[in-house]
Amino acid sequence: MLVGPDGELPLPWLAEPLVETLARQRAHALLVKGAPGSGVLEFALTLAQAWLCESVQPSTVRRPCGHCEACRLVQSHMHPDLLVLLPEEARRELGWPLTIDKPESGEGERKKASRQIRIDDVRCAIDWITKTNSRGRAKVVVLHPAELLNLQSANALLKTLEEPPAGARLVLTAADPARLMPTLRSRCQQIVLADPPAAQALAWLQAQGVQGAEVLLAATGGQPLRALEMSRMGVDAAVWTSLPRAVGRGQASGFQGWPLPRSIDALQRLCHDLLCTAAGAAPRYFPAASLPRVTDIGPLLQWQRSLSRVARHEEHPWSEGLLLEALVHEARAAMSPPPDDRGPARPAFATLAS
Repeated sequence: MLVGPDGELPLPWLAEPLVETLARQRAHALLVKGAPGSGVLEFALTLAQAWLCESVQPSTVRRPCGHCEACRLVQSHMHPDLLVLLPEEARRELGWPLTIDKPESGEGERKKASRQIRIDDVRCAIDWITKTNSRGRAKVVVLHPAELLNLQSANALLKTLEEPPAGARLVLTAADPARLMPTLRSRCQQIVLADPPAAQALAWLQAQGVQGAEVLLAATGGQPLRALEMSRMGVDAAVWTSLPRAVGRGQASGFQGWPLPRSIDALQRLCHDLLCTAAGAAPRYFPAASLPRVTDIGPLLQWQRSLSRVARHEEHPWSEGLLLEALVHEARAAMSPPPDDRGPARPAFATLAS
């Protein structure tokens, strides 16, 4: 999403941070900290569009106009001075190809897209940014998210961050900058993009036609873009609030059609809320009335550890159906602990290995 011909920002809550960043930006490289579901990529792209907009004077703090030739080129993903560096999987989905991307041939020959930003991608960006800009403004690289740089990719980028070519600007995004190499962080001016105010996010979701927007916004921890994605997946307020009881009965069917990372994330949120209520605190992601009462924290903590281990290895070639069944089975045991003589529930890893 970008500033369109009408001049409207892609997300209304980006207006204030955009003006503030344009006013205080001093470095050639920015590291924007923000949750993906709050619009951090949209913010980075809008910032790049503002730098390239040809109706805005370079010394002026203004958002892009949306209708000049440069803005139209950005909107069509064809601006010669903008390179958007994403994992290959996201490039395919969002339509920001690199020159090194090979056209897809037969379905049988199509290799699995990488979820990382590889060293070849970074080398392509470095080679591109050293060339003279085409339209006299700047050369801008948007890299999202920086956590998906592998070690070799991050090291390859350091030299360019330290000694950028004239007119080069880079915008990196990260949900958790602490996961990046300290040498990479130190070369960037850091900008924090806060989650949007709940009322503004809720109004925006309702304008998008999202039913049960308040429940879905809470389900995502206040990230409206993730709430919109859930709605488009067919997950409404009723589906979300029915998950705790279904999981408590050992039923994994509620996750049918969900990507495995999204299912694991939902189970982690459920485990978090059950731990909160067991300790006497308010839940964050699920309505309190939808949660069964669990008093024994021990099995919940064991389930939480299993979920964390699986989440760290989500790219492993799991049998997704078996893994989800194992995690839900462990959840059922944690939510209704078995009698002492039956022993504790087996972690999901142990269930799959047996």
